[in-house]
Amino acid sequence: MRVTGNTRGVRTRRALALSVAGLTATSTLVLGTGGSAQAASCTTSTGPYQKQVEKYLHRPVDGRQSAADCKAIRSFQRTYGVTPDIGYAGPITWRTMKTLTAQKAAGKNPNKAKKCPTNRGRIACVDLTRQLSWIQDGSKLKFGPVPVRTGRNGYETRTGSSKIYLRHINHWSTLYNVPMPYSQFFDGGQAFHSVGVKMWNPPGSHGCVNMRPADAKAYWNLLKNGDDVYVYGRKPGT
Repeated sequence: MRVTGNTRGVRTRRALALSVAGLTATSTLVLGTGGSAQAASCTTSTGPYQKQVEKYLHRPVDGRQSAADCKAIRSFQRTYGVTPDIGYAGPITWRTMKTLTAQKAAGKNPNKAKKCPTNRGRIACVDLTRQLSWIQDGSKLKFGPVPVRTGRNGYETRTGSSKIYLRHINHWSTLYNVPMPYSQFFDGGQAFHSVGVKMWNPPGSHGCVNMRPADAKAYWNLLKNGDDVYVYGRKPGT
């Protein structure tokens, strides 16, 4: 069939009208009326740890969720990788706040309780309870403490003494099909290695001790095969 110029013009105008209509509909869906999409992402529900979370965030402690409470909680969740980030004062958010408080309290004396051995020379210590790790020589702190992300429920990082037995700077996990930079294996398939997520991002690893890239690199430079590793405590939520 022959297409005339007039027919082409009608079709063009119809296509343009449909495109504009589609764009308008999409914009309405995404933006909503008066920012409804943004409001919908922030919960109005009062969480079971509302008062504790309000106190931590220096909010008025009344145990009732408000728009300002939700905004402050959601900002915290996004900063520390807590999901879902909808401003709900639930157990994961409160657990993260308690862990951060314990990490801050550790300061530069993470082994104050002497739970990590001080008679083995250089040793990497991992405290599952506080989600902290550090390196010491005897009782002298060499690096850290730094936050870590250990095994989730069902894949707990094993406790006890071990030694680094394999190091691979550009390791690739064939089991989970993910990169594991600066891998230093110390117990079966469990290793120190770098990841690209927040250290407080739930639920945790598959048993490895996840670290921030700079910390994993520092561990790589400070440790070697045969160095001791000591893991103790229990990760909150496991």
